Amino acid sequence: MYSLKEKFKGKNVVIIGDIMLDSYIMGGVERISPEAPVPVVNIKQREDRLGGAANVALNIKALGANPILCSIVGNDNEGRILLELMKESGISTEFIYTSTFRNTTAKTRIMAQKHQLLRLDNENTFDLSQEENTIFQNLAENAIPKSDVVIFEDYNKGLLTHFNIPYFIKLCNEKEIPTAVDPKKKNFWEYENVTVFKPNLKELKEALNWSEDINPVTESLDIAVEQMEAKLKNKISFITLSENGVFIKDKKESHRVPAHIRNISDVSGAGDTVISVAALCLANNFPIYHIAQIANLAGGLVCEEPGVVPINLEKLETELVKNIVPNVGK
Repeated sequence: MYSLKEKFKGKNVVIIGDIMLDSYIMGGVERISPEAPVPVVNIKQREDRLGGAANVALNIKALGANPILCSIVGNDNEGRILLELMKESGISTEFIYTSTFRNTTAKTRIMAQKHQLLRLDNENTFDLSQEENTIFQNLAENAIPKSDVVIFEDYNKGLLTHFNIPYFIKLCNEKEIPTAVDPKKKNFWEYENVTVFKPNLKELKEALNWSEDINPVTESLDIAVEQMEAKLKNKISFITLSENGVFIKDKKESHRVPAHIRNISDVSGAGDTVISVAALCLANNFPIYHIAQIANLAGGLVCEEPGVVPINLEKLETELVKNIVPNVGK
């Protein structure tokens, strides 16, 4: 088996999408409040981490590749913390624009005994103004030619819109740069003609407006994916199925890859890891079955850690030897 470290090293990955500050207030719970039936958290630690598309960049960095992040932050304290965290992590801020019209998206999680009790969000979700969209498109235009693969990380915060998504995809396709998309509901159908499209099962059902559930282990999933592909004309469909693993399909073949049994601590950020690994596998022209296997395993590994954390490449390679066929990556 070829080393993933050797395969991923030196790859340039442009990540276009919503970045956010993930803040954690961690402590212990020993009693219930006398004021209301809620736990009292005795604060022991506070921590700020890179979130959203910035966590994807952190995963790309952890995998040994070079992340090029293209996004917008607000002119606020959270934005300054985000930029500082990026610099500390060795992630360039060259293609980050600071807006005076938008807040930096910030999510504060209250944690106790390694479990999340509550999350507080501070964000804007309105679309970019015409002026800021022009600035954003210019940033992306300069970033995209540097890439081996482009990831669209859409969290519905107004950065990616029906105006700029087709423009970015057209630019990538003209330069024959593969694209990988982690979509959300609002812009789901805007991502036509991409390489890899990676919704989860819930997002797929909502986008298709299906009233009945999509059974991940029956042909109902195959039918749903075919309906999606008829509209999007994407080359590869990669559906994450939670405890049922993942499903991947291209024009020639399809595969269901079961989930690995894990001691789940927190699923936050697992999707970021999955899209990061899948994109780097795509940049290396791995077969789709291997893309699904490796990304599926990586997503399970980060769920063993509390909070949003990047994948550990050494641990991933160790687990690959244990769980995956010997010729992955060849």
